Amino acid sequence: MNILWFLLGGLWMGIGWYLAGLIMLVSIIGIPWAKACFVIGTFAFWPFGKEVVRREYVTGRDDIGTGALGFIGNVVWFIFCGIWLAIGHLLAALLNFITIIGIPFGFQHIKLAAICLAPIGKTVVERPDTFLDS
Repeated sequence: MNILWFLLGGLWMGIGWYLAGLIMLVSIIGIPWAKACFVIGTFAFWPFGKEVVRREYVTGRDDIGTGALGFIGNVVWFIFCGIWLAIGHLLAALLNFITIIGIPFGFQHIKLAAICLAPIGKTVVERPDTFLDS
């Protein structure tokens, strides 16, 4: 599924997220959002078999992105970028749900929309229950 996703849109979505991250790197203030864009971009390239979790669950400790500053960063992100990106992914999901073959891609767009709302303090990990592991 990842190969089909990559060929039919994942490549362009990932490139778009990486370009957004590069634009955010222009200012020092945008660096936390740039890092989030690169995480989402990598997720957009190959979303199947992965999930988004809070970074503190992976590292076992709090950091700047999982505390109060991360919350403030997510609020700013949501107001200026997150809501619009999430709406775009939800519209793409609806378009994918029209066809039977597009249904799994629609669910991936929903996963991407969810991380768009508050990406700071989160990371992408491999899902332990993928069929490749069994």
